[in-house]
Order: sequence, then structure tokens, then C-alpha cells
Amino acid sequence: MTETVDVRVDSWTGVRTYVVGSRQDRPNLPAAACPFCPGGLEAPDEYEVRCFTNRWPAMPGDRCEVILYTPEHDATFWSIGAAGARRVVDLWAERSSELGGRPEIEYVLVFENRGPEVGATITHPHGQIYAFDFVPDVPLRELLRGTAFDDPGERIVATAPGWRALVPEAPTFPYALLLVPDAPVPDLPSLDDDGRDGLAALLVDVLERLDRLFDANTPYMLWIHQRPFDGKHWPHARLHIEIVSPWRAQGVLRHVAAGELGSGVFFNTVAPEDAARALREALVSSP
Repeated sequence: MTETVDVRVDSWTGVRTYVVGSRQDRPNLPAAACPFCPGGLEAPDEYEVRCFTNRWPAMPGDRCEVILYTPEHDATFWSIGAAGARRVVDLWAERSSELGGRPEIEYVLVFENRGPEVGATITHPHGQIYAFDFVPDVPLRELLRGTAFDDPGERIVATAPGWRALVPEAPTFPYALLLVPDAPVPDLPSLDDDGRDGLAALLVDVLERLDRLFDANTPYMLWIHQRPFDGKHWPHARLHIEIVSPWRAQGVLRHVAAGELGSGVFFNTVAPEDAARALREALVSSP
């Protein structure tokens, strides 16, 4: 497929946009069998976890990859268990190191969109990786501000060895989670075995809590911020994972609309302490 990408920077706001005409023609749903199941278009052989170059890339130069979490089509991230999640964490780290080692790459963003509400068109558990030739604005602002995580108090949700999950103090979504390591680990490749085990266990824990909370396959967006791979000194870089759901109640979307987009000020209908309490209790009250 020919990549047609036009990178533009708005002269008024400074926002960078990739205009990718070729992605307009990508299929919204698989025409036949799932392409991510073993034997499918993107997974011709058996696998445990798998990565491949996205055939509908948002950026040129083989900088967009798809990560398959499991061969089980109807699985969820949490249903694959800590051992399955550890394989995903290892692949995230491996691909971050490989992509980040390319001389033109400055930042590697690992992320997942789950559910049609956030644009996922294939239900088979999977995520993506974008390798940027610059450090994007959002992680750059965090890095320049200094990544510091306060004592969450009653906003704590769960812990795993070497990790904790909390609701941020001022989240823009009603249900949001921040996963941070206890040690100042800068990026995925720097995680040792214990750190990877802890992250895998915590991801399984909190993603099950989201599904139990709403008694449904809760849509969510997940992204991982880590140290840039540009070779510069980033003393405040600290690995962390953010997870947000677009739901404010089961099946009820939280819309970000003109008042928020126009001002950059956000209005949340759920107190972070209440969200944390609900998530803490989600597994206790589940069957």
C-alpha cells in the first residue's frame, strides 16, 4: 500500500497533525474471519503474543505496529492472567527497545483502544505502538514539568509488588487510573523481572475491576509514557501507565464538548475519591 502522509503544523496553535489520506480507505470491520486469530491474515501461524507492522499506518517508515495479546479471540487483557500479561509486557519492552534504537526515532508510545466507543474495529485483544521522530507534546510537557506522583491517600485502588494503581487527583474522565512503579524506572526496557511481573499483575487487576464495575466489557483507552529514546538526559522521566474509560455510567458516554475543548478546562461528574472507592469495591462485590 502506498503511504500518503502530509505532516502539517498549525501556524496558530502549533499543533502537529498527520493528514493520512490512505487510512480513509481502511476497512472498519473484518470482511470475513478475524485477521488476528491464528491462521488469519495477520497471524498465519500459531502464537502466544505477536507484533507486526500496521498495514494501515498513521505514519510512514514502518513506525506503526500492532501487538496481539493472545490467540484467544474472546479473551480480555485480564482473562489471560498474569503469565499472559507478562508476555505482553515483555513484547512491549522488546519493541520499545528495537524501535527506540532506530536513529530517527525519539519517542515510542505504546497504547490500546478497547471497544467501538473509542474506535476499535476488531474485538480480538490487541494494542498498538507508534514510534515518533519527535517527542510529542503531551509526554514532553510531563517531562519538562517533572513527573512527580503524590501520596494518593483514599484515591489508591490496588497494589502489586513494586507498583500501585491510583485515581489521579484531577482526572478529566470520571474513571481514570494511573499505574506507577515504586522505583524511579524510566522506561519499559529498564524494568527488571520483578518490575515486569508486578506491572503484569496490576494490569490484570485493574482491568478486571473496570469490567466488574460496569458488569460489561468496559471500553477504555490505555497509554504508556516512558523516557524518550533520543539520547538526551531526561532526569524526571518515570514510566507510568494511564487508563481512562469514556463511560460515566454503564453504556453512558462522557462527552468532551465545546466548553472543554474551547477552554482547555475540564468538568468531571465523578469525584476521584468516589471513583477509587468504586474500583476498590468492584472485585469484592463481584461473583
